[in-house]
Amino acid sequence: MIKGHGDDAYQHKGIVSDFSSNICATTGHQAVMRHLASCPQLLGHYPEPEAWSLESMLAARHRVDQSCVIVTNGATEAIYLIAETFRYKPVIPAPTFSEYEDACTLFGPKEDKTMLWLCNPNNPDGRVCHLPLVERMEAAFDLVVLDQSYERYTSGQLMTVREGCQHPHIIQVHSFTKDYAVPGLRLGYITAHESLAAAIRRHLRPWSVSALAVEAGKFLLRHGELACSPDLAEAQRLRRQLMAVGIDVLPTQTHFMLCHMEGHDARGLKEHLAHRHGMLIRDASNFRGLTPQHFRVAAQTPAENDALVAAIRGFMESRKK
Repeated sequence: MIKGHGDDAYQHKGIVSDFSSNICATTGHQAVMRHLASCPQLLGHYPEPEAWSLESMLAARHRVDQSCVIVTNGATEAIYLIAETFRYKPVIPAPTFSEYEDACTLFGPKEDKTMLWLCNPNNPDGRVCHLPLVERMEAAFDLVVLDQSYERYTSGQLMTVREGCQHPHIIQVHSFTKDYAVPGLRLGYITAHESLAAAIRRHLRPWSVSALAVEAGKFLLRHGELACSPDLAEAQRLRRQLMAVGIDVLPTQTHFMLCHMEGHDARGLKEHLAHRHGMLIRDASNFRGLTPQHFRVAAQTPAENDALVAAIRGFMESRKK
């Protein structure tokens, strides 16, 4: 696991605007907190050895057989389970989420087969691999892992769960963390053809998902109004504003974007914004394939976005003097 992920406000005092985390916090947690507080009996009993009740709800939601759904302790556990089950030679485009490489390093390849890892939409640049490209990739590799943790954060065409479960060489990863902005719950799930899911299920640890997380997941599924929905138009406006002050920003199909600042390092910008303006960005220099000049931001409210652009403009102008 690399050090220096986003959402590291604990290392800085006085942060009032967090652009560093990709989680779109457009929903409150009061409703789910009240519900969990009404279920104190869950603390006195073991959870289901496997989260069957939540898997059943997810299967019904996606109109697939329950055997195709595996609930996990966050999307990260899903990634490690897949790497442990299918010890194929990994193909990991860069830059992307570091846990794919970490998981495949921990469970080294033992078979002469290939497994492509695609974050879709991709972290850190927000690009989307559309369905025709995914299907071409399936033909080129023995297994394709589609991490769709940010699937609710784009209007791009993605493979549905029902479609994915019909493909014998595709595994999809999903995240309640991103869907409902609840990273503290550690709740995700895998969907795949029943033969792939059966192989993964043999590596599950018992009671890996807590009773509170299972109950929260069921509550959230019943309350779709609590799901996150980023303002993609505002994200594009922020991108244009950043480019207008001299930042190179890659095209994105979600609310976060990868930026490059010529002549200045991201670490210095991050420290300046945190200490002078109470703003936090993601220094992206530790993504494989990127440089010390790369950083990532996730769009917030229009007022916060305008303040960020003004602060970055001021930083760049101050460095010219």
